Amino acid sequence: MAKKLLIVDDKLELRQLLRSYLTEEGFEVFTAGNGQEALFAARDHKPDLIILDLMMPEMSGFEFLRTYRREAETPVIVLTARLEENDKVVGLELGADDYVTKPFSMRELTARIRAVLRRMDKAVAAPETLRRGQIELDRTSRMVLVNGKPVDLTPSEFEILAAFMETPGKVFSRLELLERIQGDAYEGYERTIDVHIRNLRLKIEPDPANPHYIETVYGAGYRFAVRD
Repeated sequence: MAKKLLIVDDKLELRQLLRSYLTEEGFEVFTAGNGQEALFAARDHKPDLIILDLMMPEMSGFEFLRTYRREAETPVIVLTARLEENDKVVGLELGADDYVTKPFSMRELTARIRAVLRRMDKAVAAPETLRRGQIELDRTSRMVLVNGKPVDLTPSEFEILAAFMETPGKVFSRLELLERIQGDAYEGYERTIDVHIRNLRLKIEPDPANPHYIETVYGAGYRFAVRD
């Protein structure tokens, strides 16, 4: 069965171009012109992945993410203009999994889409429960418990935490973690990992300012502390 994509952008020409190209690539594609339309479309079609422009009229991509993340964990790739560095960070903080900078090549976007979908399929196909300290991660239900209480993670945050909990004590570089969540590591994008780590700490650490689980290894990356 073809994977379903939702393209959200206020530019009709771009929506039509992406729909035509990605349909040829074997996807089932739906479109929306703003965040409000996207909410209705996402609820109706239940896409496997959303491609989201951030700057749109009526309801922006930021507002869409704030609302939709309360309802579903569908992976989201945001589209940003080249100079909008802060938009990339805010988008990731709101729960986006990746971003592609405009102008972009269709091949790169398609590769990103397939990498995210492969990672999601792989996670579903590998049922397993991991327990480290007061954290429990269940691959089957994609649920994370901290001190017995459920914590909502984005797909990328879930995969990063799973990588850490599989091999506590191992130091992961930013590029290694990026490859884990995307399937391919693109230089220049590895700093997005810092945003995901910050979000993870806010959700799982007793004191995010003094991490108990996710440690920074300066000059190298991050590791999950080995704790009983």
